[in-house]
Amino acid sequence: MSELIKVVKASRPLKRFPQPVSLPTGFVNTRILRDNFKRQMAAEHEVTSKALKFIARNAALPQKMRLEAQIQLTAMPNYTRMNQVRDRCLESGTAKKIIKPFRVGRYQFRLMAKEGEFPGVKKGVW
Repeated sequence: MSELIKVVKASRPLKRFPQPVSLPTGFVNTRILRDNFKRQMAAEHEVTSKALKFIARNAALPQKMRLEAQIQLTAMPNYTRMNQVRDRCLESGTAKKIIKPFRVGRYQFRLMAKEGEFPGVKKGVW
């Protein structure tokens, strides 16, 4: 346990944008950049946060160890958590009415499907 705590303490302090964020293709606005950054940070800190959650919730461990893990978990920045990530349209950056398998909004989906950019998707006729 003490090794895990040392690893977490030894990690560098997190800044808002500590490293260059890989840019998605297409239209890029601030919301898309922020969401992409949150996804990268959440993926980077996933192992640490899951280990700390396991320690904090394990009733078989001593109370002091569980408390230390809980304190470290709450000290982590918000943007390292997966619940901060929101599905956004890759074309326009909007967060509402997203069609998950394609990761685009409903209007962009309509335009792209009309142009034939999604294989197997066609306009419904009955």
